[in-house]
Amino acid sequence: MSSTGPAAKSWTFDPFASATEMLRALRAGAVSAVELLEAHLQRVERINPRLNAIVIPNPAARQAALNADRALASERSGGPTAGALAGLPLTIKDCIDVAGLRTTAGVRDLADHVAAADGPVAARIRAASGVLIGKTNVPPMAGDWQTVNAIFGRTLNPWDPERTPGGSTGGGAAALAAGLTSLELGSDIGGSIRVPAAFCGLYGHRPSETLVPRYGHVPGPTGPNPAFAMGVQGPLARDARDLQLALDVTAGPAGDEAVAWRLELPPARAERLADLRVAVLPAADWLPVDEEIGAALDELAARLSRVSARVQVASPERFDLREHETLYTTLLDVMIFGDLPPAVRERAISEHRGSDDPFAAAHLAGLEATANDLSRLFERREQYRAAFRAFFREWDVLLTPVTIVPAFSHDDSVFAARRLDVNGASVPYARLQVYPGLAGLSGQPATAFPVGRTRGGLPIGLQAIGPYLEDRTPIRFAELVAREWGGFTPPPGY
Repeated sequence: MSSTGPAAKSWTFDPFASATEMLRALRAGAVSAVELLEAHLQRVERINPRLNAIVIPNPAARQAALNADRALASERSGGPTAGALAGLPLTIKDCIDVAGLRTTAGVRDLADHVAAADGPVAARIRAASGVLIGKTNVPPMAGDWQTVNAIFGRTLNPWDPERTPGGSTGGGAAALAAGLTSLELGSDIGGSIRVPAAFCGLYGHRPSETLVPRYGHVPGPTGPNPAFAMGVQGPLARDARDLQLALDVTAGPAGDEAVAWRLELPPARAERLADLRVAVLPAADWLPVDEEIGAALDELAARLSRVSARVQVASPERFDLREHETLYTTLLDVMIFGDLPPAVRERAISEHRGSDDPFAAAHLAGLEATANDLSRLFERREQYRAAFRAFFREWDVLLTPVTIVPAFSHDDSVFAARRLDVNGASVPYARLQVYPGLAGLSGQPATAFPVGRTRGGLPIGLQAIGPYLEDRTPIRFAELVAREWGGFTPPPGY
């Protein structure tokens, strides 16, 4: 890279530097936005073909970098402050609308669909002078925990190409882990941010449900202030601090709400691990979890105790995980399939009828729900929201697994027929949603973070669920854990 200022002599491109570190170099003049973009694009050209992570390039990226450099130069000369993401190269999931780029959601019917306008998340990223490299691969309609579709094909996990990077923000997670982008904006209704983060050794944050605008996403509502539950848009990163950076840019009211509403997130509840009250969700005998993930959870709890955090196995009062999962499954199917073509819904009904899965009835209830059913479902949801409000008066974070297995091998069989091997037991594939659903059903914020690797070298991730609209608390917890015991490490060979 060429020099752009007095600090440039010390600058060397590190594709695994945090977004925060890259922004610091940009603001100091150690590197230009154009140089930083070109370094990423060269890496994308060399590495992306083996992963198939970034599938829709942005032809306007270089112009955006030039504009960011002008804004940064003006800022250094005493002019207006450049945007919060000035010159930062990043990616966005191919479900989020970006004006002038395709939004395919991984389905053939939308293969040539070009968004006429930015969704609010993309608009806020661009207004902050972020430089969009391109859009990342997804499963069809963001509906899987692996990433393959008929338009762009399969995305591979940089830790092991035989395994999935997760889904549905799988392309973004693979790109981040391989150092192709500094930040990814994804979405999550059933773990679609947190599962890929766990499978690729990253950080991922599911925001509180109403914190970030929920439209401008396919599938999903088409306009502001939607009557839509559980689905959110949020960031993935290599550093917990970058999650907060992205959240600060994208959070806030939209549409009619922006006329009067203002957002003021409270600070994290503690600045030291020793001052945190950490609950650990008790294990469920009906839900096996990979023994190495379970051991990592136990070890983290023990370490937290050793640094004087208050740690205890606990859950909300009268909480039953099986009952929670039943309600979550039903409401999830209402939200997902209500926005899809009738033929897709009928096919899902057919797959679940006659299934021996204990949660098949919950799936059918969601797929066949009436307006009266929906009212009762939301009433029950509010009971869980109240239980979590009470719980977080005593605790600051709830620590749980993100997934029941590490990244698994690619599987193209019918969704409802898939199985996972968990400690030698065969478990229905849909059990992957249970732990993500703990935050999803009630709209709680949840931060996925890495805690090491399996004996086979695959990343292990856990999640910290926090109090509603106190997103800074679980993010700060993840940051403190990384500071004490380490965080992201690059996959071998990258």
